[in-house]
Amino acid sequence: MEIYRFDKDSGKKFTQFNSDFVMTRILQTKHEAHIGCMHLDQNGIVGFHQAVVPQLLLILSGEGYVRGEKEEYIKVQSGEAVFWNKEEWHETKTDNGLTALVIESEGLNPARFLPNKK
Repeated sequence: MEIYRFDKDSGKKFTQFNSDFVMTRILQTKHEAHIGCMHLDQNGIVGFHQAVVPQLLLILSGEGYVRGEKEEYIKVQSGEAVFWNKEEWHETKTDNGLTALVIESEGLNPARFLPNKK
């Protein structure tokens, strides 16, 4: 399990075409990808299971806890992304709720664009 940042400070400012915004690149892949938005309500949980393919969980709002194979939970919050490799055991849970974007693809390599959480 690896934890990355995709907050505003990890992005690049764009001014082309009279623009004024910051964008953080997430992925570039030639592989098929499944992208979904997950909503966990208060005390929500994605149970302990193995990743079928590499998986990136991007926390859009709220906060929660993630774990890998060890029963050691790490707090995550908005602006952070968690990466699990194929066949890696993992779990996500929250006390107060969270919304996350989930990207699953054989071509995931978040280290290419995202800085590690410090």
